[in-house]
Amino acid sequence: MSKVIEKSKQESVNLKDKQYKIVVDNIRKVYDVRSQNGQGNEKFIAVDNFNLKVRKGEFITVVGPSGCGKSTFLDILAGLSKPTSGNVYIDGKLITGPALDRGIILQGYALFPWRTVEKNIEFGLEIKKIPKEERKKISEKFIDLVGLKGFENRYPHELSGGMKQRVAIARALAYDPEVLLMDEPFAAVDAQTRESLQEELLNIWEKTNKTIVFITHSIEEAVFLADRVVVMATNPGRIKEIINVKLPRPRINSQIRTSQEFNSNRNRIWELLHGDADKRQAEVSV
Repeated sequence: MSKVIEKSKQESVNLKDKQYKIVVDNIRKVYDVRSQNGQGNEKFIAVDNFNLKVRKGEFITVVGPSGCGKSTFLDILAGLSKPTSGNVYIDGKLITGPALDRGIILQGYALFPWRTVEKNIEFGLEIKKIPKEERKKISEKFIDLVGLKGFENRYPHELSGGMKQRVAIARALAYDPEVLLMDEPFAAVDAQTRESLQEELLNIWEKTNKTIVFITHSIEEAVFLADRVVVMATNPGRIKEIINVKLPRPRINSQIRTSQEFNSNRNRIWELLHGDADKRQAEVSV
């Protein structure tokens, strides 16, 4: 009887959350680490009591201090790491490992140096066993979308940092994942290229209607891109506040960054993060 009740309860939760693309249900991640005195191991809580619901087509950014569990959270979403407790669902299905419904874009590009731009973009399509002629058509479409037409036969070492990141974005989009997971993808490029890539990413997002979860250290980047900003605190990593960003779209850096709404959101997030930093400093000083 208890199993029937539990199953019914689970079904009701799923029905309630059906409108959401991603449901993160009270996840916790604990690691065994070497103790500070070197005597045995101790428990380190990387993420705790983490709950989040993301709608289809929503752009979520996650910002927080180093060591707050941002990348751990993204690894769990990607299926690269399992939570110690709690669950993550995409379209109501429990995540149990990596899958092609999620595209991952990292800071380090992760391009294959022996493959051309075109062949890098086709990699996921090969895994899906898409026929050669169709792969070429799809890669051409996304090469054009990220502005790399004419560079199809270049190798990664012949590209700038910004161009490499465009290839990484095109490769992730080419096999048509439901969700894009991005871990500080623009951190390695210069400021001007970064702003350009931010605008290009928003343009791509608006055309493809993908659901995006984007990790960043930059408050300005988090506000500029997002529908909502998840602000994380550390020790343990947890959600401190979720900020709704009501800036109009489409967004252009030169117009948005001078607006009152942008600065209000930026200042609020800075206060949340700076308050945490002051608290940690006070604890160290005691």
